[in-house]
Amino acid sequence: MFAMKPTKAPPSGQVVKVGIVECGMVTQVVHIPTLNSFQLKVARTTKPKTTQIIDQLCNSAEVDLVLLASNHAFHASEAILALKANKHVSIEKPIALTLQDTDRIIAADQAAGSLKVFVGYMRRYIAVFIDAVKEVGSIGEIGYARARDLIGPNSIFIGQSITFPQTFNDYREEDREALHQKALQVGLDVTTTQERKTMWDYLSMLGSHDLSAMREIIGMPTGVIGFSPCATTGSPFWSAMFQYSGFSYESGIDQVLQFDASIEIFGEKQTVKVSIDTPFVKGLSTLMVVKQSLLDGSYRESSIRRTYEYPLTLELQEVHACRTPKRTSSGARHDLEILGMLAKAGVSQQECQ
Repeated sequence: MFAMKPTKAPPSGQVVKVGIVECGMVTQVVHIPTLNSFQLKVARTTKPKTTQIIDQLCNSAEVDLVLLASNHAFHASEAILALKANKHVSIEKPIALTLQDTDRIIAADQAAGSLKVFVGYMRRYIAVFIDAVKEVGSIGEIGYARARDLIGPNSIFIGQSITFPQTFNDYREEDREALHQKALQVGLDVTTTQERKTMWDYLSMLGSHDLSAMREIIGMPTGVIGFSPCATTGSPFWSAMFQYSGFSYESGIDQVLQFDASIEIFGEKQTVKVSIDTPFVKGLSTLMVVKQSLLDGSYRESSIRRTYEYPLTLELQEVHACRTPKRTSSGARHDLEILGMLAKAGVSQQECQ
């Protein structure tokens, strides 16, 4: 459990006490160091407390906000427990494993009244991403858009940043199989195969970042009109074409030491691109490049790096301010709907082969 008081705190100066559920790699490498940086503003001698009982954490008087960093299969039951304990909730993406679980969270969120549920898509809190959303708003008619997320092994990024988290593998194989059955067979009426399980695992974790960000910029697609499924051998890669102003999405995992993530929007006379680096190394900035044809016939290309502040820091500052959540539970439902579109499109593609 941590105390959070941002360096740019709101006038109230309130200290928000945070309880984290599950201490896996992301918690160790991302959440705890970020919360520790807030905590230094409160008391350098403050030490976190631990428990293995989630009810104890949620009902503790020393917790104001419950941060769910657990597997998304458990988000619904944990979020409902925290809301019933009168706590605000921050949920790491995606919001849940299935639409049914998501609807349970939304219902509990609505019943909780003044309590707030935040969904943690840290990329959407990046300062220059917010600038890009405004920039695209003035671009006119969008002709084409694409999101790209091709990454190498996270372990190398993490290791070279001199961070060595403990890793856990305490899920039994039968439990993993049950989760895939719930997500695919029950949630989407899609027969589970190894390829589909791999696709769902990567897209629900990696892909949800970009799909959520693209939805904020250009809205919700109505379907998938083209899909190339993961490779049956070697590294998994996917590409899809969504149904609205042409929007292509590429995702893949390989063993090349790279983090090639970007969102690019094409208008008639202006292009806006946001390039994002790995979240596992702090101090890396996000770059926005704007390309324009000007009225005098000349060409201008502008590169903007607005801040080196960590995206999670920006996200937690907004959570701390406790304004109306920008990433709501009902909005996050749309991201899971898009994942379902991709999963079903992948089934159709494989059936045609």
